[in-house]
Formats: sequence, C-alpha cells, structure tokens
Amino acid sequence: MVRFGYKLMTEEHGPKALVENAVAAEAAGFDFLSISDHFHPWLESQGHAPFAWSVLGAIAHATSTIGIATGLTCPIIRYHPAIIAQAAATVALMSDNRFTLAVGAGEALNEHVVGERWPAIPERHEMLAEAIDIFRTLWSGGVHTHVGPYYVVNHAELYDLPDRPIPIVVGVSGPRSVELAAEKADGIMATEANSELIDDFAKASSGPFPAYAEALTAWASDEEEGLRIAHDRFRFSALGWAVNSELPTVAGFEAATAHVRPEDLKESIAAGPDVEKHVEAVKKYIDAGFNHIVLSCPGSEQAGFLRFFERELKPALAKLG
Repeated sequence: MVRFGYKLMTEEHGPKALVENAVAAEAAGFDFLSISDHFHPWLESQGHAPFAWSVLGAIAHATSTIGIATGLTCPIIRYHPAIIAQAAATVALMSDNRFTLAVGAGEALNEHVVGERWPAIPERHEMLAEAIDIFRTLWSGGVHTHVGPYYVVNHAELYDLPDRPIPIVVGVSGPRSVELAAEKADGIMATEANSELIDDFAKASSGPFPAYAEALTAWASDEEEGLRIAHDRFRFSALGWAVNSELPTVAGFEAATAHVRPEDLKESIAAGPDVEKHVEAVKKYIDAGFNHIVLSCPGSEQAGFLRFFERELKPALAKLG
C-alpha cells in the first residue's frame, strides 16, 4: 500500500503556519507529514527557518491520527546524537507513537553554524552510523556511557521513553548511503525515482520496509505560475545533491542559482493545475518501488494545494492501485 505525505517546509513557513498546515493536511487526508530540519532557508525568497523540534511538539499535540516524520534531521554536528535521541523519544510520546526519525548526513548550509569543520561524506556516514547506535542504546532504557570515535555519552539515561521502538529511516542517494541504511536503519528516504536504491536496500532486508521519496508538485492556477513559484522558491533543486550538501551559505545558493531559468525546471517538476501531470510525476516514484511519497508544493498557497489534493489528486492517485 502506498502512503502519501505532505511536506512541511520550515524554510518557507513560520512556526504557527507550519502547525496550521499540518492540521489542514490531516483533514485533507494525507497519511503522514514530513518536516525539514534546517537552520537556514535555501534561498532568501523562502524567508523562514524556525526550530523544527519545537514545531514537532506543537504538531504532535494539534493532530491526532496523521503520521509524523523528520525529513531529514542531521544528528551529527549541529546536534549531539543524545539530544536527538531525547527529542525523538519525547515527540514519539506526545504523538502516541506516530513518529518516525528520518536522518541524513546533512548540508553545510545548516551544520557550519556551530563552527565545527565540515567533514567529507565518508566521515559523515561514519558519524551517522555511530549516532544511530547511540539512539538505539539510549532508547533501550537505563544508564549508558559511550566513548566512540566521534561522540561521548557520559552516564546518560532517558527517563521518558515510548512503549514502541521508534522507526529510523536514513536518507540515501547512492551505494554507500544505502549500505549504511541497510546496516543501521529500518527504511530509506530519497529524492530521485531510482529503483536501484530500493533493490539494494531490499537485498539486506528481511521483509517489507518503508521507502520514502520526495516529489515536487508545483500546483498553481496555471503551468507558467507553477514554474514561476518553483523557480522563486525551489530552483536550488536544479543544482543536484553534490552541490546542495556542500554550499555553506544562503548567499552561495543565490549566486549558484543565478542563471537557472523557470524553463530549466520544466522537465523535473509537475507544474500547474493538471491533475494528470501530478499523477505522472508521482507514478515515477511508485513504479520505482517507493511506498511513502512526500508531496512538496512550494509557495504560499498551501490551502489551495491541500484542496487540490483532497478533491482531485488523492482520488486520482488511488486509481494507481
């Protein structure tokens, strides 16, 4: 069964609006929410970056049935893994076990703010693997001390723990990250409709697993307006992950995207009001094997997108089977 999620873009909306959008997404029939965890927006036009974990607590209290996930949290530099273990346990309790912790190796854009060096990808993967081990250790209950190659946990105990294990999902983009996910996580999250990511993880999995993917759906009154909004708010997507993970400043993203045109996004984004275009965009991910599809709609008109999902897109997606 394919589940559909709504992306809460902390880079585009303030904290109160994010909670309101989450409540509206639950009412519109989304199965789960996925919230970005950033210190900065990608572009000045987005204009926001509230603390995701404060928003998560409010969302857990304001909703009742919809699943909640991060997408993605980097728990290795800006945060210490023990703090994320505590935060995740708290949100899982507040949401009555509706929470999934999705983690990744992060972007320099957010992690450089604490003044630590920005490690290369292989080292960040090692750090992420150790962080996940710390999560699971602290979630097992009792007092723990951990002295590892990257982190120290000194005589720590989490006193408020959920009664079910918290699912861990790892962001993947290639063989190395899939290998890490297969060893440490319960599922994967990606941004490309790449079936190899699914196949490689499945080889190490003993059964069904959550496979998340983010699909950009620039709903608007017409295609031109959808492309305009996507260009204004989301043109950094044209750079690719190899660039997006390494640029450290908003000014850098502004400069790097200065020559990206709206028409450059046309092939990769479903823009406008045509439900069939959005269905085709989502179908690529389903055909690749993803079973949790996160719909990201840039722009201020979230109420219109949520109505479009409830009245047109969700019934059309249901016909895919």
